[in-house]
Amino acid sequence: MPIHEYVCEKCEKKFEALIRGDEKALCPDCGSGTVKRLLSACGFVSKGNGGESVSASAGSACSGCSSSSCANCGV
Repeated sequence: MPIHEYVCEKCEKKFEALIRGDEKALCPDCGSGTVKRLLSACGFVSKGNGGESVSASAGSACSGCSSSSCANCGV
């Protein structure tokens, strides 16, 4: 069961939730069901490029900054 990241459209709280089947995510702060699912960065490393490690998020910006490389923000 995947853990998804959300942001509440009412109070703007960012949170994670384990959602099963047809369950709806609710904001843990205000209880609102008006939430938007965020696109999460993948947390794996692929070694399918001739043995060279390639991060799944290489070259893409995190949702928390405007940089094009996580090396710039230390993530």
